[in-house]
Amino acid sequence: MDTRLRLGIAITALVTPFSNDRLDLAVLERLAERQINAGINGLAVCTVTGEGPTLSPAERAAIIRTCVRVASGRVPVIAATGTNATSTTIALTLEARRLGADAALVTVPYYSKPGQKGIVHHFEQVAAASDLPVIIDDSPSRCASGLTLASLEALAPVGSILGVVHSCGEEARLTPHLRQRFVSLSSDDGSALSFLACGGDGMLSSGANVEPRLFASLCRSAKTGNIEIATALHDRLQPLIRALAEDGSPAPVKYALHVLLGTLPEVRLPMVGVDANEKAAIFAALTGLAESRRQARAV
Repeated sequence: MDTRLRLGIAITALVTPFSNDRLDLAVLERLAERQINAGINGLAVCTVTGEGPTLSPAERAAIIRTCVRVASGRVPVIAATGTNATSTTIALTLEARRLGADAALVTVPYYSKPGQKGIVHHFEQVAAASDLPVIIDDSPSRCASGLTLASLEALAPVGSILGVVHSCGEEARLTPHLRQRFVSLSSDDGSALSFLACGGDGMLSSGANVEPRLFASLCRSAKTGNIEIATALHDRLQPLIRALAEDGSPAPVKYALHVLLGTLPEVRLPMVGVDANEKAAIFAALTGLAESRRQARAV
């Protein structure tokens, strides 16, 4: 898995489809297969984009089990298992391992705002409890605390900690040692190109739900030195990225999928659906992408 994560990877933070507030596994299968067929390199499930905090234990298990079955080893399935309690995080990580996940995405503990020593011990304990590879999700804006470089250095000897997701494209702040030690992913679609150009390995993308092929191509092009192509793809995607960022994931993403695929845009509280202005922006971005494809085919 480490080798695959070093090759300009695009991982999709997969949305969770609902119908009348019930998990729709048939649509989930369809969405997962669409991602894999489009060249996405991994599926992250039960994340914030996947409305993980709203899912019951049974729903979480069904989502992981379904995506593992659909992927069938073609791409890794990464289960978000992080909470603000170490014991709960360990339990969810062990459950993800039992269900066949390839890695665990573990957030820095949120709300309780632990100090750096507590954060380091948290990840050490989670990593020690299972042989499942761990990817740290470092999102200070969501968690009210984040990992310092010193804490990342302290975690470097923990072999099962595979990588770090940066919420603000912060690859440039990493030391050469940390860049070599950890796979670095960005969860900020808007700064993906600059992140990759600074040495990042890939991205954990919510926008890839909508345009998996373009995001996968962007990552591959950037990491294989085709900067001109990567820049063109980045520019094409900017209107969509901006539209999807207006109200925060996943409501705009689900509405875009509704327009493209006819899936339901249903979200669970406290998330709400997009308003008329947001719908118009998303529709305009999708129309622009469709027109660019039409023009490309006509050449």
